[in-house]
Amino acid sequence: MNLPIVAYGNRILKQKCISINENSQEIQNLIINMWETMENSNGCGLASPQVNKPLQLFIVDSQITFENLDTEGQLLYFEKNDKGIREAFINAKIIDSSEETWEDYEGCLSIPGLSQKVKRPWEITIEYLDQNFIKHTKNFAGLTARIIQHEYDHTQGVLYIDHLKPLTKKMIESKLKNIVQGNIKTGYPMKFL
Repeated sequence: MNLPIVAYGNRILKQKCISINENSQEIQNLIINMWETMENSNGCGLASPQVNKPLQLFIVDSQITFENLDTEGQLLYFEKNDKGIREAFINAKIIDSSEETWEDYEGCLSIPGLSQKVKRPWEITIEYLDQNFIKHTKNFAGLTARIIQHEYDHTQGVLYIDHLKPLTKKMIESKLKNIVQGNIKTGYPMKFL
C-alpha cells in the first residue's frame, strides 16, 4: 500500500521515536508498505515517522543509486566492492563515526523541492535489527552511510535542515512555509497539517 508522506511542519517529524519490542505482522506489513511508498516516491530512504508512525524503523536503498551512477560516480560515492544496500533498520543506534567528513546535497521526501549541502561523517558503525529481527553491527561508508544517517536522524526527531547554518535556513524559509501550508505539487501523496 502506498502511504501518504508526512510533510514538513507536522509534529511527528520532530519526535524521538519509540523502539519496537516484537516482530509482529503489523511491523512486517509496515515495512512492505514503506518499500512501496519509497519506490513510488523515487526515494532512496524512508523513515517510519514520515508515514506517521513514530517508531525506530527506517529503510535504505543505496543499490538503486549505485546502479544509476556511471563508473566515475560509483568511485566517488562508494567504497571499493560496495554496490550499495537494500535493507530495513529496526531500533538502530549509531555507535561510532569517522572523523573524516564530507559535504553533499541532501533532499527529503517530507521536504519536497528542496536540497541543501549537509556535512556528515564519511563512515559510521551502526547496531540494528534487520527485517527478520536479527541483530547486526556493521560499518557503512560513503553514500550508503549518508542515507543511513539521514534516515536515522528521522527516528531521533532531526531533519537534514536542522544541520544547516542559520543563514542558509533563513534563505529557504519561504519555501518551507509553502510546504507547511501545502502550496506545493508532488508526484506522490502527502499529508499536510
